[in-house]
Amino acid sequence: MQFKPFSISRLPRISYGRGRLSEVPALTASYGGNALLVTGKQSFCGTERWPSFIESLEMQGVRWLHVTVSGEPSPELVDLTVNRFCDETIAVVVGIGGGSVLDAAKAIAGLLPHGNSVMDHLEGVGRNIPYRGPSIPFIAVPTTAGTGSEATKNSVLSVQGPEGFKKSFRDECLIPEYAVIDPDLLESCPRDLIAADGMDAFTQLLESYVSLKANPFIDALAWSGMTAFKEGFFAAWEGQEPEAANGRAAMAYASLLSGITLAQVGLGSVHGLASPLGAFFPIPHGVVCGTMVAAATEINIQAMQAREPDNPALAKYAQVGRLLTGRNDIGDSSARDSLIALLAEWSETLQLPRLGNYGIREADFAKIVANSRGSSMQTNPIVLTDTEIESILQRRL
Repeated sequence: MQFKPFSISRLPRISYGRGRLSEVPALTASYGGNALLVTGKQSFCGTERWPSFIESLEMQGVRWLHVTVSGEPSPELVDLTVNRFCDETIAVVVGIGGGSVLDAAKAIAGLLPHGNSVMDHLEGVGRNIPYRGPSIPFIAVPTTAGTGSEATKNSVLSVQGPEGFKKSFRDECLIPEYAVIDPDLLESCPRDLIAADGMDAFTQLLESYVSLKANPFIDALAWSGMTAFKEGFFAAWEGQEPEAANGRAAMAYASLLSGITLAQVGLGSVHGLASPLGAFFPIPHGVVCGTMVAAATEINIQAMQAREPDNPALAKYAQVGRLLTGRNDIGDSSARDSLIALLAEWSETLQLPRLGNYGIREADFAKIVANSRGSSMQTNPIVLTDTEIESILQRRL
């Protein structure tokens, strides 16, 4: 093992375990003043947990306000919410929901003290004004297991359409003060959401593990997350109790680790492509990850074998192949082949749609590729040619 220099950025204070939602009212009250609750329209406030949660908040003396997020958040949503609540003396923002809710809440918390537009700070499409902070304290409570947004410093915002974009508002001030991970909150997730979100978490773990910036500290977390994924994902997806409860616990843990790892060392070609695909077409982020991870892994391996046969990511892909198949007796080449085959099998088992189902055509490839070389693609283990990136798209068209 080589120990090259590395650094780890700040993490939230983490509370993990079944029933940990009960801690949130007291945490919220500890900040004093008003609390802004950011949720999905139904993902939490439409469940039986909502009334008891609100009762607990009020018993703690918390005055609360509420805003809901539907779909992937846009800069317009963030700006409208900031304008609506900037005079309410908000002391803490509590985001309870999936990745879209947490990303929206994160940006809202960052801008409430200042009142300006998020477009001032959005990478690549904004006005490039440095964000200086501070952010209002933010408590992140995920209700899905996929994005790991509860552990990251970036809020992903998008505008969808032919001229759309999917970009990050990013700063260490935006890292949640607390991440409260309660696996019981995953109970209401439908199977298709468990499939897409779970494959997003796995893809983040795999891409972090083979990232150009990978280091032994993050490798250990990514490996632990992939082990938890192997043990829990299909149990959570199949939904048969009591195995499903253990599966949800494993997936909540794996998703948290995927957020930590991506925040520290970056991602790869799948997420590089996810940005333009999600901006230009109505394709959910988790579906992008799940449907393309096998093809992207295969193209990465082929490119490294052809141009960088000593790339350490080749051995790492083999290690993951042995982990997921349970076949510790096979050599590296067979292990990589087994990994690719298994990932492709998962795409079919989970019935993850192909890109063409969302209106994507071969004529769109050039525009997608041209917009895929953002920050995620920069940490792919090898620089892919345009033709290689198009091959990933072609295989899942």
